[in-house]
Amino acid sequence: MLTTILAIIIAYLIGSLSSAIIVCRLMRLPDPRTQGSGNPGATNVLRIGGKKAALITLLGDALKGFLPVFIAKIFGLPDLTIALIALAAFIGHLFPLYFHFEGGKGVATLIGCLLALNWQTSLCWIIVWIMMAILFRYSSLAALAASVLAPVFIWLFTGKLSWTLVLACMSVILVLRHHSNIKKLICGEENKIGKK
Repeated sequence: MLTTILAIIIAYLIGSLSSAIIVCRLMRLPDPRTQGSGNPGATNVLRIGGKKAALITLLGDALKGFLPVFIAKIFGLPDLTIALIALAAFIGHLFPLYFHFEGGKGVATLIGCLLALNWQTSLCWIIVWIMMAILFRYSSLAALAASVLAPVFIWLFTGKLSWTLVLACMSVILVLRHHSNIKKLICGEENKIGKK
């Protein structure tokens, strides 16, 4: 029990490292929480700092979801513990301890968790995202569709109930975090991919 609690806390603290804010500070860019959409995530960093800063941010956010889960699997921790570690890293990104609990929307961190949990599920996530992005040209819609389907994919590939339930919880939270994007999609105000 002590090991589980400690692992979850460490995962949350790792998730709390906001790649967007750190990258912007190191590259002397404006704070992403005060520029563009106000979201400390890779998409907003792309707007204010360009492709290089956005790519580093994306990799950083994915890595902090991947590493805690991957290490937990290496040490052979129980499935439920691994699932809770993934959730803790994800929550850390959304509500980072070090940055006044002002976090991103969780897409990249979710992908990192998926990659560590089950690579087939992460591959399906990417395929759905690409298909939706090509069809509708909305990044947010593509991410939402892929994330909602992720629990279905992980159940089909692993059959692990704890992973499926926790991933379903993460998907619901991700959808709620995208409430402003959903409102814009409904009103036809969401920016399309490639639009300046």
